[in-house]
Amino acid sequence: MRRTESSPLGRLRAAMLGITLSLAAGTASTALAQDNPYGLIDPGTISVGTMGDAKPYVFTTADGNFTGFDIELFLNVTERMGFKKDQVIFTGQEFSALMPSVANERFDVAVAAIGTTDKRKQTVDFSDGYLAGYLSVLTADAKIVDAESLKAKRLGVVQGTLQEINAEKNFAGADLVKFPDNNSAVSGLNNGTVDAHFLDYEAAKDYTARYPDLKITVNIPSFDAPAGFVIRKGNDGLRLALNKALHEAMQDGTWKTLYEKWFPGSPMPDAYLPKK
Repeated sequence: MRRTESSPLGRLRAAMLGITLSLAAGTASTALAQDNPYGLIDPGTISVGTMGDAKPYVFTTADGNFTGFDIELFLNVTERMGFKKDQVIFTGQEFSALMPSVANERFDVAVAAIGTTDKRKQTVDFSDGYLAGYLSVLTADAKIVDAESLKAKRLGVVQGTLQEINAEKNFAGADLVKFPDNNSAVSGLNNGTVDAHFLDYEAAKDYTARYPDLKITVNIPSFDAPAGFVIRKGNDGLRLALNKALHEAMQDGTWKTLYEKWFPGSPMPDAYLPKK
């Protein structure tokens, strides 16, 4: 008599087959984790979303390469993880697209002095913080000297940034005009489209050197939202590896050296300096 799968022997065979397949799948999964411990889109490279116009944090040089404080720090961190410079691929985007691109697995990481907030952590994860400072109002209007004087003025912000969030909170009477990046906002400032632009202090300082008519008139502290590297939600392997290498860079003085190079004369937060 021919046995069917409903017979005791048939059920035993089916159970044994299930165990075999489960073991094979587990072995494949373990091998995959070993080959790609950081959960990268391509195990051999780290794809990074960034910006091209946020000097001195991140920007492009005349030959099209990315540089700046965040770029040099990230390259140092990933080198400690075993990646060569040519294995870290940077791609420029508008700021507002960076975090969604990481969440949707277009990039492994976003690097652009991106402030850590609870709202952003709902969709992406962050490394430990590596930068904190001030947000500043840049203007050529001598009458803009404080938050009160911004009422009814057109204030530029880069869409999706901490500056936009802080401007809504601190400059309630201002008319916010949203731009895709700092260069277009400063261009609008210079041609009269806006009366002032709200941006990171270090970037604002750089624009005052390039355009002598522009001055920094208002500074708002943003130490409660330190910049971190943005990682896909739940990718703990990459997040923990970045944190380990980041703290090594702080402890051996690399962070301090890069900060002094890119932000000469600016105060340094104690949290990122070598512990004695």
